[in-house]
Amino acid sequence: MISLRDVVNHDKDKLREWRNLPDVRRYMYSDQLIPQVEHDAWFARMMQDSTSAERCKYWIIVCDGEDVGVVNLVGIDRTHSRCYWAFYLVSPNIRGKGVGSFVEFATLRYVFEELKLEKLCCEVLAFNGAVVEMHKSFGFVQEGTLRQHIRKDDGTHDVVCLSILRPEWEAKKPELEEKLRAKGLL
Repeated sequence: MISLRDVVNHDKDKLREWRNLPDVRRYMYSDQLIPQVEHDAWFARMMQDSTSAERCKYWIIVCDGEDVGVVNLVGIDRTHSRCYWAFYLVSPNIRGKGVGSFVEFATLRYVFEELKLEKLCCEVLAFNGAVVEMHKSFGFVQEGTLRQHIRKDDGTHDVVCLSILRPEWEAKKPELEEKLRAKGLL
């Protein structure tokens, strides 16, 4: 069973540990280790901002009772009716269980049906082609590429910008629901 739960205070140390994992840092904009003091400041801001879901929202991804990753909404903008999202998975025990698909669907549903926004955006490092393709399979459209946008230890990387609009979600939702139900994910 897969679910999302709000991040709570006792998740603070676990999140720093996860954010510093090489397999997580590889796909983040910064691949530098996050010091405790920097993480503590980030966590305090995140908890403050996500309390009302006015600027951001963070959840822990849970699969079969195990905390396995994080999903977040940031830059929630009511004026322009949009936000950005991202997620990462940390547990090797979840491969092939449809966790990413569940998370993507749940996020889309939350953004368009709970927050009632009109656009959901994301950015993906271009070398992470599997995630770019996963987003496209959920109805995201590639809006552009930010060339040589992120500098990491191994050089500069392009960033793929994607988004999905409310009408695109509404058109794609029945097909996605059917697929996820068939896999036992909903």
